[in-house]
Amino acid sequence: MNDRSWLQDLTPEDAGVVSDGVIAHGRREAAGGQAQEISCGLYEDGHLIAGAVGRTEFKRLFVSYLWVDEDRRGKGIGTEVLQRLEAQALKRGCKDALIETLSDRSADWYESLGYATMAHIHDYIPGFTRYVLIKVWRPRD
Repeated sequence: MNDRSWLQDLTPEDAGVVSDGVIAHGRREAAGGQAQEISCGLYEDGHLIAGAVGRTEFKRLFVSYLWVDEDRRGKGIGTEVLQRLEAQALKRGCKDALIETLSDRSADWYESLGYATMAHIHDYIPGFTRYVLIKVWRPRD
């Protein structure tokens, strides 16, 4: 006989078991997915002023975060950060890049850099649209 019980709130460790299990299952189903972290940053006088973090997997760059210090925005730094991250991904053999945002302004900016909106969900969070954008460097077979 099984002694079963339900918990309302999982510990962080058990929540990690759930998320790790979902990721492992998805990678087995998709075959060939081996995530590698990828990042780059720009420093000024020893302080980080801009950076990007993501992963490469399935020959795709997944951009998780792209940030520029608020006082330095609008000067092309974000474009340079993204281009450097993309260059790293291309060296790893990536064929395309995917990024998501909840910002209309950011979606427009990504489109100006060659990304195309593949999907958007209006009011994903009240007042915000979720955009999924992709940039293709080489077509997939």
